[in-house]
Amino acid sequence: MSVKNFEFRHTLPIDIKTAWSFFSDPENLSKITPPEMNFVIHTNIKGRPAYAGQMIVYTVSPLMNIPMGWVTEITHVQEPNFFVDEQRKGPYKMWHHQHHFKAIEGGVEMTDILHYEIPFGFIGNILNTLFIEKKVKQIFQYRSIALEKIFS
Repeated sequence: MSVKNFEFRHTLPIDIKTAWSFFSDPENLSKITPPEMNFVIHTNIKGRPAYAGQMIVYTVSPLMNIPMGWVTEITHVQEPNFFVDEQRKGPYKMWHHQHHFKAIEGGVEMTDILHYEIPFGFIGNILNTLFIEKKVKQIFQYRSIALEKIFS
């Protein structure tokens, strides 16, 4: 078993209430996902902030423009401090993503803690080394840039 672990931090010049309002609305994920990933939510979530037990069905094209189905469950919510999403169905063997928010002087510090595992054993580890880890980091770098544009 080869579980990968990454932590991404970002500071934004907004208050924690604004951060929570933006990030707890699943519809905003499309605003901070690279357009080439063709992210499309199929669940009717309009006006529903994240809540424990919420299931979100979407498609995304993370590699080579191949669309993949993904089902996420919001498993934990502690407003306005954190929420956790976990993949229930999708391309990963395991995906556990924590979103933390902390009020700091002049804004809010966001911390994403990601644990994931690729299927297919040894071959999956090779694919992770060659492509997937790099793509995951690029997605979070894109989010950082998109958030700066949205909140500057």
